[in-house]
Amino acid sequence: TTSDDQVSTGLTTPDIVTFLNNVAGLKRMGISHVAYEASSHGLDQHRAEGVPLAAAAFTNFSRDHLDYHETMEAYFEAKMRLFDELLPPGKPAVVWADDAKSDEVIERSRRRGHELLTVGRKGETIRLVERTPTSLGQTLLLEHGGKSHRLALPLIGAYQASNVLTAAGLVLATGGKWDATFAAMQRVAPVRGRLERAVISRSGVPVYIDYAHTPDALEAAIAALRPHVEGRLITVFGAGGDRDQGKRPQMGEVAARLSDVVIVTDDNPRSEDPARIRADVLAGAPGATEVPGRREAIAEAIRFAREGDIVLVAGKGHETGQIIGDHVLPFDDALVARECAA
Repeated sequence: TTSDDQVSTGLTTPDIVTFLNNVAGLKRMGISHVAYEASSHGLDQHRAEGVPLAAAAFTNFSRDHLDYHETMEAYFEAKMRLFDELLPPGKPAVVWADDAKSDEVIERSRRRGHELLTVGRKGETIRLVERTPTSLGQTLLLEHGGKSHRLALPLIGAYQASNVLTAAGLVLATGGKWDATFAAMQRVAPVRGRLERAVISRSGVPVYIDYAHTPDALEAAIAALRPHVEGRLITVFGAGGDRDQGKRPQMGEVAARLSDVVIVTDDNPRSEDPARIRADVLAGAPGATEVPGRREAIAEAIRFAREGDIVLVAGKGHETGQIIGDHVLPFDDALVARECAA
């Protein structure tokens, strides 16, 4: 993605040929800086080799992709290849300091000889002193360079504060100036499918779309919206087929515990029986309503919601297709929400 163009590869980190071809193409266009997300699959399969890194960042670590990595230990080690092998010794490592795994990342980065920049409540480069939700985002009180700075961040959610401060750390690590970085943080726009407000219904109910598809991510999305809810928080979600089955009841439990109303529906069932997937989720949320069709579930949530409520549609985020069997059918949560609210 550039300011003028966007191309989808279908993967967080594409195969190494596509990855290197894309980077070379950007250089030919005159692009001087590239940021990419190094997925655990990509790191484990050596998809991002060959591009010298100027800096790397760690945001958080939680359960995901165990269908591939099998254990949390293997999953973490795959992520750590970024710091242990790909990032050259002496280059900056930016670490969100408030995650349960942050101390280990910091220690391993020190052993590798990386320059350390830490951000967050425990951060030394940028310290998050206070976070206050507002109607359209949040206000962050920060400390940097011995001075306090109050930032009006136009994004909802604690994890967005984490993302923005980590990104700011990367900018500083690669030569950016604080004043320009601070100014830019106040102008950031939501990423599509990440707590994206898709529509406000006729009854005045905002409908948010989020990619949350793990227990921790779902908890973070609900927690982000909760301070803005005057009435009820209605959560619509499912779980993907042919993926980690153990997280399904955990996601159900999170949604049932933190939401006022839960509707369990289909996500990307792939080759699995959708009813079986829903049953796995419902095992953790026995009081939830089951609505098989995703469009019907979104429509039901919007019909049921009244002024003061908020609807969260979680799991697919930016995706524009639903994988059923061997077919990818057109489906965009944000577009469907707008159609149902019309």
